[in-house]
Amino acid sequence: MTPERIKVLRIIGRLNVGGPAFHAINLTSRLRPDRFETILAAGTEHPAEGSLRDLAASRGIDLLTVPSMVSEANVGRRDLAAIRQLYRVIRRERPHIVHTHLAKAGFVGRVAARLARVPIIVHTFHGHVLHGYFNRATSGVLRTMERTLAGMTDCVVAVSHQVRRELLEYRIAPPAKLTVIPLGLDLDQFRNSSEQRGVFRAEVGIMRDAPLIGIVGRIVPIKNHRLFLEAAARVGAGAPAARFVVVGDGALRAETEAYARELGIADRVVFTGWRHDLPRVFADLDAVVVSSDNEGTPLSAIEAMAAGRPVVATNVGGLHDLIVDGETGRLVPPRDVHALSTAILDMLRDERHAASMGERARAGARERFGVERLVADIERLYEHLLCGTARSVSGFSGPPLPARHLSDP
Repeated sequence: MTPERIKVLRIIGRLNVGGPAFHAINLTSRLRPDRFETILAAGTEHPAEGSLRDLAASRGIDLLTVPSMVSEANVGRRDLAAIRQLYRVIRRERPHIVHTHLAKAGFVGRVAARLARVPIIVHTFHGHVLHGYFNRATSGVLRTMERTLAGMTDCVVAVSHQVRRELLEYRIAPPAKLTVIPLGLDLDQFRNSSEQRGVFRAEVGIMRDAPLIGIVGRIVPIKNHRLFLEAAARVGAGAPAARFVVVGDGALRAETEAYARELGIADRVVFTGWRHDLPRVFADLDAVVVSSDNEGTPLSAIEAMAAGRPVVATNVGGLHDLIVDGETGRLVPPRDVHALSTAILDMLRDERHAASMGERARAGARERFGVERLVADIERLYEHLLCGTARSVSGFSGPPLPARHLSDP
């Protein structure tokens, strides 16, 4: 039998702007309150990443901040402090389920949960850092660590079938522990985004009839903004009126702006920083680019599709499961500037086909990636795990308060 009200402690590395943080906030605030009580704990964000703490507060989430939980590849004294802090929270709150998100939270959170003998431990891979992020030796250590952590985990969730396939390839967990639950987002705000067409262009000084291509997200190495800029230079040579926008911020922003100058396209590229009016931004883009070397399921691609914008993306991670090449967008090989620029130019030259791809993408986005579907999937998963009859999930198909801090022990 399952308890009348299920208590969940959700732990995420940090609430920086991005899909995992939106995912965690949605689940914390939207699971049925008569059936679930959810507590959200998070580490701290780097200032350049942007923060969704205000969004969490607006949803009535009393956030537990764990200062020692920092997103670094190495294991150190701060991780031990974070484990102790989370262990104390678990012993105090006595959750039925601990559900972790992102690699660092997955490490400290699962160790603390195991030490505290939590009945059910769940971890979500929103992508992974098992290749593409670190050197070969570090990646090998991380794979070994993830295999060990999977041994103390009841269910490993992947946000796409491709991520699940990669986890199986790296032997992170057996098939019986792995299930796929795609991201779920509040996409209603993008339904009528076309009504705002022209506002963003006017604000950043781009003519209404100029082809406009954008990239949205953190400016960090794995997103490969250099590839986007190199493709922009080639697109600009073939379509001189084209303009480009980089929406977001991150550690490599200054370097990326310098690279645009080095390529001679600085006068055609606008860096906007973080924006909180993405429906307005997407309404004015003729194409949205994802140039990443590795991904889970990128938030920007889902939101662009919900707004009816065609996406050109590198064929990495979960993008293969998100986009049907030639029907709902374009997929190109990673790190291939010729293929990326050619696909963008094809969209600009055949506006009718690009528009039809965008409309087909919009038609399926809400059903596949709406927050209602996500909540229903997670609620069913929790009930399934707690029923105690079968733990296999391989065939498995719910006024603002100030944040409070946990002091270091």
